Amino acid sequence: MAISAQHIRAAQTQLKKNDQRMREIIREVGPFTLRPKRHHFQTLASSIISQQISTSAAQTILHRLHDHLQPHGWEAQAIAGLDLETLRTLGVSRQKGSYLLDLAEHVSSGKLDLKTVSRKSDEAVIEALTAVKGIGVWTAQMFLIFSLGRLDVLPVADFGIRKAIQIEYGLDDLPTPSEITEIAQPWRPYATVASWYLWRTLDKPASA
Repeated sequence: MAISAQHIRAAQTQLKKNDQRMREIIREVGPFTLRPKRHHFQTLASSIISQQISTSAAQTILHRLHDHLQPHGWEAQAIAGLDLETLRTLGVSRQKGSYLLDLAEHVSSGKLDLKTVSRKSDEAVIEALTAVKGIGVWTAQMFLIFSLGRLDVLPVADFGIRKAIQIEYGLDDLPTPSEITEIAQPWRPYATVASWYLWRTLDKPASA
């Protein structure tokens, strides 16, 4: 299932019914505003570039690459036509440059078909994406959430989710993946919606 207004209403109803703390979080955060990004290749390329660097640094590199790719824009063929040295001059590390080129090769050759990926199951999407260098399970899960709008994704290794659960559920330590899975049982099949609300709690002022 993908995100729709009807699904969000059903998700909020179930989450508030099944989990008292989540009911309070939904009340505190307010409307669910996630809107999936439809340009799949650009989303994946941006994810690779943004790994392990600050948001501002990533944005600078992305803007440079965007300008360099004109007039073609964020297309696999345009990236595939670059080389590592050109990417280096734009601020992309050699390792990430090799990841970008591998992504471009997978897409341009048809090994990774982003036009039909939305028809695949969550598990099949993760398998297809993690075949690309530099894309792990976490990045694939973010793609499922923020590009495909899948409803039941639970990124148990995400630091933000772990931190939010620790704070909101009064845990002494960061929860383990198995602990998160147990806590999340009442959220199924709407773990994405619950995860989004948990991320939003981290935006609250420290005194809140």
